Amino acid sequence: MSVLVAMGLGWAVLAGGFSAVALVRLLARRRPVAPTRVPVLLLRPMDAPTERELENLARTIDYAGPLEHVVLAPSRPRLPEGVHWLLSDPVTPNRKVGHVLHGLETLSTDGCVVLVVDADVAVTGALVEGLASPVATGAALSTAVPTPVGERVLADRAMAGLLRRTHHSFRALHVMSAGAKAVCGKALGLSPRAVDELRELADHIGEDLELSKRLHARGLDVALCEAPAEVPLAPGSWCVALARFTRWMQVLESHRPGLYPTVPLLFTPTWPLLVLCLGVGSTWLAAGVAGLLAVRTLLSWRLTVLSTPLSSGEGRMDGRWSTSVRHVALDWLLGEALLLAAFLSSLVRPPRVTWRGRTYALHSGGRMSPIWTELSGGRG
Repeated sequence: MSVLVAMGLGWAVLAGGFSAVALVRLLARRRPVAPTRVPVLLLRPMDAPTERELENLARTIDYAGPLEHVVLAPSRPRLPEGVHWLLSDPVTPNRKVGHVLHGLETLSTDGCVVLVVDADVAVTGALVEGLASPVATGAALSTAVPTPVGERVLADRAMAGLLRRTHHSFRALHVMSAGAKAVCGKALGLSPRAVDELRELADHIGEDLELSKRLHARGLDVALCEAPAEVPLAPGSWCVALARFTRWMQVLESHRPGLYPTVPLLFTPTWPLLVLCLGVGSTWLAAGVAGLLAVRTLLSWRLTVLSTPLSSGEGRMDGRWSTSVRHVALDWLLGEALLLAAFLSSLVRPPRVTWRGRTYALHSGGRMSPIWTELSGGRG
């Protein structure tokens, strides 16, 4: 056995074992959401809403308890009856955090659980209850799994496959987190302690990562919401998807440099190993890669089951779920290819990102500072 084959086989075994542990942990029975009717303040920060986001805001939210739904934006968008608008035009580097902090300073939060949900998420009563219940019972922070739905073109399937069916799904990341839990800021439930920590993060691009890290350092609990945060997709392109996840990789490198190398090692090994296997023609390596493919397909299947609401019954073979089974292997391979391409792209990018129409320099710990250019008119 050559050194190259031995290294490839060791890589396949390591990545396969990593996925096998996640699969075992994900096989644990899902806990039903504790019913709650606690009053909720739902904040939706935004700058320039798209038509899809306006459709999301118009959705009826069937939550049984009192719910105040407030959009934080610099101009009044088209809103349905019952959804309120609060003028907000923050000057903080992280405008999302600035919007949220302005809302918390202006609105009454007495006796309420505060939820912060991005406008591209289609909020349901189950999501509100799933986020509010853990906070109401003592969790410092709750987070939901971002779940793209309605994919049509290949780029959409790659993005949906990455977030729903690969090891980069936040559900898999959550069960494998050794320290601070993996958190996605698309849908959060905030306790008063989390709000206090958030006030110090207006200059962080990855405020969700930093918030989880700080809460973990204080011994506070982060809970995963069982209801998914569904994100309806508009047809996109590979360039848009690649740019989005390249930025994620750059933020990860800034926030958690120790975890950055694990992306190719543990999260995107399949394609390089397939190429190596075809190149060297080793039976031993072929067996190792076959085992990795089998484990990752089973992990993808389990994540697909977990992406269905508890109320619909696990493994129900109808509609979108049956389609997911037919395409599960292709979708996770597409998702892993997208993440690998984003990682490679991040290696050659300078430490700056364009986010929400503005360009920022990245600094250690996820801090960012605006880059003012003559084309943008400077600070004016």
